[in-house]
Amino acid sequence: MKPMVILAINPGSTSTKVALFRDAEEVWSDTQRYDIDRISEFPTIPSQEPFRLGAIRKALKERGTDISGLDAVVGRGGLLRPTRGGTYSVNEPMLEDLRSCRFGSHASNLGAPLAKNLAEEAGDKPAFIVDPVVVDELVDEARLSGIPEIERRSIFHALNQKAVARKTASDIGKTYEGANLVVAHMGGGISVGAHLKGRVIDVNNALDGDGPFAPERAGSLPAGELVKFAFSGEIELGELMCRIVGGGGLVAHLGTNDLREVERRIGEGDQKADLIFRAMAYQVAREIGSCAAALSGKVDVVVLTGGLAFSEKFVKAITDRISFIAPVKVYPGEDEMCALAEGALRVLNGEEPALEYITA
Repeated sequence: MKPMVILAINPGSTSTKVALFRDAEEVWSDTQRYDIDRISEFPTIPSQEPFRLGAIRKALKERGTDISGLDAVVGRGGLLRPTRGGTYSVNEPMLEDLRSCRFGSHASNLGAPLAKNLAEEAGDKPAFIVDPVVVDELVDEARLSGIPEIERRSIFHALNQKAVARKTASDIGKTYEGANLVVAHMGGGISVGAHLKGRVIDVNNALDGDGPFAPERAGSLPAGELVKFAFSGEIELGELMCRIVGGGGLVAHLGTNDLREVERRIGEGDQKADLIFRAMAYQVAREIGSCAAALSGKVDVVVLTGGLAFSEKFVKAITDRISFIAPVKVYPGEDEMCALAEGALRVLNGEEPALEYITA
C-alpha cells in the first residue's frame, strides 16, 4: 500500500515548523525562525500569512519537495469556538473565524490558512487541523464555577495530550476510547486532563489562570487577594495579565523559565529555588489527584509528558506523591508535528471521519 505523503505546519509566535511525513515517519523537518523586529512589522497575526507562506514555499523548494505529490496538508489548530477533539477539514467558516481572530489572536490561527493555501496549490488536496487548543469535552459539573457569570473554559495542550494518551493506551493493550488516563502536560504552561474513554472530561485552563503554577504561568490564585490586587491601583490590567501569563510561576519567583537552571541553583544550595521547585511539583501532583477523583478513582495510567518530564528529579517529586493512584508512564517532550501527521493519517486511512467545523 502506497504511503500517504503529508505536510505538517506548526506556526509559533516567532517561528514556523514544517515537516514532511510518509505515513507517520518524518522525512525531513525545517524550523524557520524570524527576527522579532521582522515579525513586529506586521500589524496583526493574520497579516503575516503571505510572508510565512512564502517562507514555506522556499523550504519546500530547497528540500526538492514537489508539492503535487502531497496527499494532504495539516496545520496546527488555532483559537476557534469550543469544539470536540478530532481531525477537522479546513472549511470557510473555520478560516473566517481564524482570520478575524473572533475567538482570540494567536500565531496558531495561521495553521489552517497556511495548510489550505498549500493544499490548493498541490491540486485541491485535503487540508486539516487536529485537536486544537480549544477542544472542549468537559462534563457539565466541571464547567460550572461558584459565580454563574463565570464559567470554566477548556483551553489546554490538547494536541500533545491526546496524542500521548493514544500512545499510552496502545502501550497497555487498549484503545484510547477504552482507557481511563490522567495526562499531565508539563511545559511553559502545565495542563492536567482527566481522559475518560476518549474524552477529556475535566482539565485546567493552562492558558490564563487555573491549575498548577508553571515556568511561565501563575496558575490558580487566591480569588480574594487577586481581586484586591487588581483594584489596588498599583497595577494595570495589561500588566496583571502579563504577570499571569508569561511572567508568573518560575519567572516571577526565580527570574527564569528554565527548570535546568533551577536545578543547578538547587545543587549549589539555593534553598528558595528548592522550595519553588518542590511547590510546583506538589501542585502538579495535587492536580493529578483531582483528575483521579474526576475519574472516580478508576485510572489505568497516569502519564507525565512535556519538556519538564525530561527532569528525573521533577518526575520523581511528582511520582512519589501520586504513584498510589495508578502506574506512571513518562513520555518526555512533545512531538506536535508527528501528532498532526497522525491525525491526518487516521482520516486518510479511513480510521475515523473528518469532522466539519461549524461556527458559533
